[in-house]
Amino acid sequence: MRRLILGSQSPRRRELLGGLGVAFDTVTIDADESYPADLQAEQIPLYIARAKARAYAHRLGAEDLLITADTLVWCEGQVLGKPHDEQDARRMLRLLSGRTHQVFTAVVLTAGDGAGEQSFVDTTDVTFRVLTDSEIDYYIRTCRPFDKAGAYGIQEWIGYVGVTGIRGSYFNVMGLPLEPLYRALQERMTEEGE
Repeated sequence: MRRLILGSQSPRRRELLGGLGVAFDTVTIDADESYPADLQAEQIPLYIARAKARAYAHRLGAEDLLITADTLVWCEGQVLGKPHDEQDARRMLRLLSGRTHQVFTAVVLTAGDGAGEQSFVDTTDVTFRVLTDSEIDYYIRTCRPFDKAGAYGIQEWIGYVGVTGIRGSYFNVMGLPLEPLYRALQERMTEEGE
């Protein structure tokens, strides 16, 4: 029986994976999250999720299966990572205001027995109505979204009042696309006869 390991510090990813009803351990991975400048859109989180997997792969036992993930917000050809401060968060939310943007989450499954890597990227389109400066300021002040790509959490106040449409997985926007991950885990267990 494989031991499932989530390589993430994100409490949201832990909560989401727990919702699948699978047993797993959590580890913290220190990995270089920089990426080549020529990468675009979904290529970026896939590169980073693979870097996280490589940073931990030498610690995997033969029965271990590691899940690493990275989420990126992409708007108007720009990467919106985690904001550095309030001013950066404000800039990002103003850019998202009144527009549709993409959220890409890359997931990499790495087997400790050398059976190789399985990866995928899930995409969700999110549309915000035009946000007022006072709404943006209120959200930043009350929710402190400095640990979130794009400076927002869809499950927080700004998602309640600002999101007018979503096409794709809601959970992908939170940081872990559950349905394709569940399918990938089921396929792997079926192949292994577990």
